[in-house]
Amino acid sequence: MVSIARSLSSTIRLNDGVEMPMFGLGTWQAKSGPNGPAERAVIHALQNNYKMIDTATLYGNQAEVGVGIKKSGVKREDVFLVTKLWTNGYESCKDEFNTSLKELDSGYIDLYLIHSPSDGYVLESYKAMMEFQQKGLVRSIGVSNFGIHHLEEMKKAGVPTPAVNQIELHPWMKRYELVKYCRDNGIAVMGYSPLVKAERMKDHTLVSVAKTIGKTVGQTLIRYSVQMGYITIPKTVKPARIIENADVFEWSIPEQK
Repeated sequence: MVSIARSLSSTIRLNDGVEMPMFGLGTWQAKSGPNGPAERAVIHALQNNYKMIDTATLYGNQAEVGVGIKKSGVKREDVFLVTKLWTNGYESCKDEFNTSLKELDSGYIDLYLIHSPSDGYVLESYKAMMEFQQKGLVRSIGVSNFGIHHLEEMKKAGVPTPAVNQIELHPWMKRYELVKYCRDNGIAVMGYSPLVKAERMKDHTLVSVAKTIGKTVGQTLIRYSVQMGYITIPKTVKPARIIENADVFEWSIPEQK
C-alpha cells in the first residue's frame, strides 16, 4: 500500500480535463422525503467542506439531494454532483436523464454514469450521454460496475474512453486486475462501499489495526481507499459520522513488513 497524503479538497484530473474531487458523500439507502435523512446529510456534508455528492436514479433520493445542495448555501459550481442511469437504451437514457435533471434541479450534472451493464444497450446509452455532454448538460461521462470485458467492448466500438469506472472496492474486494486496467487506460477508479456496508466492522484484524493506530474501524477502512488512491464516497446520514469519516488525511495506515 502506498501512503498518499491528501486533503478533503484534493482532486484528480479526468481524461476529459475535468477536475473531480477524490472524496465525497455517498447516498445509497439514504432515505428520501422532505427534510429527511438524505437532504440533511447533504446539507451537513457540504457545510463541512465535502465537495462531492453521489446519488443515482435507483436510490430514489435525487430530489432530496438537489434540495440539500440548495439549502447548504454552497454555490452549485463548488459541488461536484454525480448521478447514474439505471435503464439502458438510447431513448430510455434520454427520458431518465431529463427526469434526473428535473429532480436534482441543478442545471447540469458533473458526472453521469451508466449504473450497470447488466441489461445491455450500453453503447446506445453512452451515445445519448455523449449528446448530453456536447450540449453542456453533463461535464463528464463514465460507467459503474463495468468489468474489463465490458470496457474492452466499448474500446472496440470506438467510443470515447469513460472518464470514471465506479466499482465496489475495499480490503475484501481489491480487484487489482480491473484497477490496473482502468489506470492503464486512463479511466479514474471510483470506489463505492469503502465501509463494506458495515458487514466487517467486527473483523478481528481490522479492529486490531484500528486500535493500534488509534482510529475508528470506519476511518481505517476509508483511509485504506485513500492510500490506494481511489476516489471514495463513504455513506452515512449521521452528522457526527460525516465529520468522522472525513478525518482520514493527516495520518496513514503503517506499511506491512
